[in-house]
Amino acid sequence: MKARSDPAKRDVLWKRYWSIKDDHGCGLFTPILWHLALGKDFGAMATLAGTFDYAGRMCDQFSQAGLLYRADQGGYEYAAQHLAMSAFNRGDLASYRRWLRRTAKYDPDCLKQLKRFETRLPHRTAREIGRGRPYRKYD
Repeated sequence: MKARSDPAKRDVLWKRYWSIKDDHGCGLFTPILWHLALGKDFGAMATLAGTFDYAGRMCDQFSQAGLLYRADQGGYEYAAQHLAMSAFNRGDLASYRRWLRRTAKYDPDCLKQLKRFETRLPHRTAREIGRGRPYRKYD
Protein backbone atom coordinates (compact mmCIF):
# COMPACT_ATOMS: atom_id res chain seq x y z
CA MET A 1 0.00 0.00 0.00
CA LYS A 2 1.26 3.46 -0.86
CA ALA A 3 1.94 5.99 1.86
CA ARG A 4 -0.45 8.87 2.56
CA SER A 5 2.19 11.34 1.46
CA ASP A 6 2.37 9.91 -2.07
CA PRO A 7 1.56 12.87 -4.39
CA ALA A 8 -0.27 10.69 -6.92
CA LYS A 9 -2.58 9.30 -4.25
CA ARG A 10 -3.19 12.77 -2.82
CA ASP A 11 -4.12 14.07 -6.27
CA VAL A 12 -6.60 11.22 -6.73
CA LEU A 13 -8.14 11.95 -3.33
CA TRP A 14 -8.42 15.68 -4.09
CA LYS A 15 -10.04 14.86 -7.42
CA ARG A 16 -12.54 12.64 -5.64
CA TYR A 17 -13.18 15.36 -3.02
CA TRP A 18 -13.92 17.97 -5.70
CA SER A 19 -16.14 15.61 -7.67
CA ILE A 20 -18.24 15.00 -4.57
CA LYS A 21 -18.22 18.62 -3.35
CA ASP A 22 -18.72 20.52 -6.61
CA ASP A 23 -20.14 18.01 -9.05
CA HIS A 24 -22.49 16.40 -6.49
CA GLY A 25 -20.92 12.97 -6.93
CA CYS A 26 -21.81 10.00 -4.76
CA GLY A 27 -20.12 9.67 -1.42
CA LEU A 28 -19.01 11.71 1.56
CA PHE A 29 -16.20 14.24 1.34
CA THR A 30 -15.38 14.59 5.04
CA PRO A 31 -13.63 11.19 5.37
CA ILE A 32 -11.48 12.11 2.37
CA LEU A 33 -10.48 15.36 4.07
CA TRP A 34 -9.65 13.48 7.27
CA HIS A 35 -7.46 11.07 5.33
CA LEU A 36 -5.62 13.92 3.61
CA ALA A 37 -5.26 15.91 6.85
CA LEU A 38 -3.84 12.93 8.72
CA GLY A 39 -1.35 12.59 5.87
CA LYS A 40 -0.14 16.14 6.62
CA ASP A 41 -1.78 17.83 3.64
CA PHE A 42 -2.00 21.41 4.94
CA GLY A 43 -4.67 22.51 2.47
CA ALA A 44 -6.85 19.64 3.64
CA MET A 45 -6.27 20.64 7.26
CA ALA A 46 -7.56 24.15 6.58
CA THR A 47 -10.50 22.87 4.54
CA LEU A 48 -11.39 20.33 7.21
CA ALA A 49 -11.19 23.01 9.89
CA GLY A 50 -13.82 24.97 7.96
CA THR A 51 -16.30 22.13 8.48
CA PHE A 52 -16.20 22.43 12.30
CA ASP A 53 -18.71 24.55 14.19
CA TYR A 54 -16.61 25.15 17.29
CA ALA A 55 -13.12 26.70 17.14
CA GLY A 56 -11.62 24.80 20.06
CA ARG A 57 -8.10 25.38 21.36
CA MET A 58 -4.80 25.31 19.51
CA CYS A 59 -3.40 22.67 21.84
CA ASP A 60 -6.13 20.26 20.68
CA GLN A 61 -4.69 18.98 17.39
CA PHE A 62 -8.04 17.97 15.95
CA SER A 63 -9.99 21.15 16.69
CA GLN A 64 -10.52 23.93 14.19
CA ALA A 65 -7.84 26.14 15.74
CA GLY A 66 -5.42 23.22 16.16
CA LEU A 67 -5.70 22.15 12.53
CA LEU A 68 -5.28 25.73 11.30
CA TYR A 69 -2.28 26.27 13.57
CA ARG A 70 -0.56 23.12 12.27
CA ALA A 71 -1.34 24.14 8.69
CA ASP A 72 0.18 27.56 9.37
CA GLN A 73 3.28 25.97 10.88
CA GLY A 74 3.55 23.84 7.74
CA GLY A 75 3.55 26.92 5.52
CA TYR A 76 -0.04 27.02 4.25
CA GLU A 77 -0.68 30.68 3.33
CA TYR A 78 -4.33 31.01 4.22
CA ALA A 79 -4.29 29.29 7.61
CA ALA A 80 -3.11 32.43 9.43
CA GLN A 81 -5.85 34.43 7.72
CA HIS A 82 -8.47 31.95 8.93
CA LEU A 83 -7.02 32.17 12.45
CA ALA A 84 -7.12 35.98 12.29
CA MET A 85 -10.79 36.00 11.31
CA SER A 86 -11.59 33.43 13.98
CA ALA A 87 -9.90 35.63 16.60
CA PHE A 88 -11.83 38.67 15.35
CA ASN A 89 -15.11 36.79 15.56
CA ARG A 90 -14.30 35.82 19.15
CA GLY A 91 -13.54 39.46 19.98
CA ASP A 92 -9.86 38.73 20.69
CA LEU A 93 -8.29 41.75 18.97
CA ALA A 94 -4.76 41.06 20.23
CA SER A 95 -4.75 37.64 18.54
CA TYR A 96 -6.44 39.18 15.51
CA ARG A 97 -3.53 41.60 15.10
CA ARG A 98 -0.96 38.84 15.69
CA TRP A 99 -2.42 36.58 13.00
CA LEU A 100 -2.85 39.51 10.60
CA ARG A 101 0.84 40.26 11.03
CA ARG A 102 1.62 36.64 10.22
CA THR A 103 -0.70 36.71 7.18
CA ALA A 104 0.90 39.90 5.86
CA LYS A 105 3.95 37.86 4.82
CA TYR A 106 1.86 36.22 2.09
CA ASP A 107 -0.88 38.70 1.22
CA PRO A 108 -0.29 42.45 0.65
CA ASP A 109 -4.00 43.16 1.23
CA CYS A 110 -3.61 41.93 4.78
CA LEU A 111 -0.69 44.33 5.21
CA LYS A 112 -3.06 47.19 4.32
CA GLN A 113 -5.61 45.80 6.74
CA LEU A 114 -2.94 45.55 9.43
CA LYS A 115 -1.89 49.17 8.89
CA ARG A 116 -5.51 50.34 9.20
CA PHE A 117 -6.19 47.80 11.98
CA GLU A 118 -9.90 48.10 11.72
CA THR A 119 -11.76 46.88 14.75
CA ARG A 120 -15.03 46.96 12.82
CA LEU A 121 -15.68 45.04 9.60
CA PRO A 122 -18.60 45.00 7.13
CA HIS A 123 -19.30 41.26 7.42
CA ARG A 124 -22.50 39.74 8.79
CA THR A 125 -20.60 37.90 11.53
CA ALA A 126 -19.02 41.17 12.68
CA ARG A 127 -22.47 42.71 12.96
CA GLU A 128 -23.64 39.77 15.05
CA ILE A 129 -20.89 40.37 17.63
CA GLY A 130 -21.41 44.15 17.66
CA ARG A 131 -18.43 45.09 15.47
CA GLY A 132 -20.17 45.78 12.17
CA ARG A 133 -19.84 48.78 9.89
CA PRO A 134 -21.12 49.67 6.41
CA TYR A 135 -19.11 48.80 3.28
CA ARG A 136 -16.61 51.40 2.06
CA LYS A 137 -15.17 52.06 -1.39
CA TYR A 138 -12.02 50.04 -0.69
CA ASP A 139 -13.93 46.93 0.49
